[in-house]
Amino acid sequence: MFRLVVKMVVAVFLGSLCWQAATAATLTLALTDQNDAPVDDAVLYITSIDGKHGTPAPKIAIVDQLNEMFVPHVRAISVGSRVNFPNSDQVRHHVYSFSEAKTFELPLYTGVPAQPVLFDKAGLVTLGCNIHDHMLGYILVLDTPWFAEVHDGKAVITNLPAGKLAVEIWHPRMMQEAALQLNLAITAEQNASISQRLELRPERMVRRAPRRAGNRY
Repeated sequence: MFRLVVKMVVAVFLGSLCWQAATAATLTLALTDQNDAPVDDAVLYITSIDGKHGTPAPKIAIVDQLNEMFVPHVRAISVGSRVNFPNSDQVRHHVYSFSEAKTFELPLYTGVPAQPVLFDKAGLVTLGCNIHDHMLGYILVLDTPWFAEVHDGKAVITNLPAGKLAVEIWHPRMMQEAALQLNLAITAEQNASISQRLELRPERMVRRAPRRAGNRY
């Protein structure tokens, strides 16, 4: 009898997993600019499904400093996540942000700071370096578990419940100030795809500053 009960419980559990897998949908984005070039440094995210908001899933993320750049240039995280800011350069950096969503400073350092930085408020955080003014980066803190960073014009969000999606796309050089908003429906049997073009401002960020001889920073 005990073996029979165990088998029944396992069968129900496996059936539940199969049902979840069967009903999980995928949203795919193809993103280009006004010149039809694939876009990087954008974020695709879903604010609600059927009017309901998901629960953020905090994680540990990394924003490196390499060749006097923040890598990646744009990082998306959920509210409550922590971010490590390792310095992989041979020079010291002083990372800071005065953004409303998060104000912090990591004074001149090399290597890895002792503690990651907690981002407990949704919003856009702009990163800079007090020593190297050309360094610029962004952290988009989202109050949702459904998001993906766009690389080479592509992004995919998996394991979505079926329903009506409120979708947004953000990029730091968008012509419009607010994120682009889209609405679409997705079912378990038919995944959704978006092909979108963004109007972007010209890039003005210096990707790497020239090194001056004898500069210890």
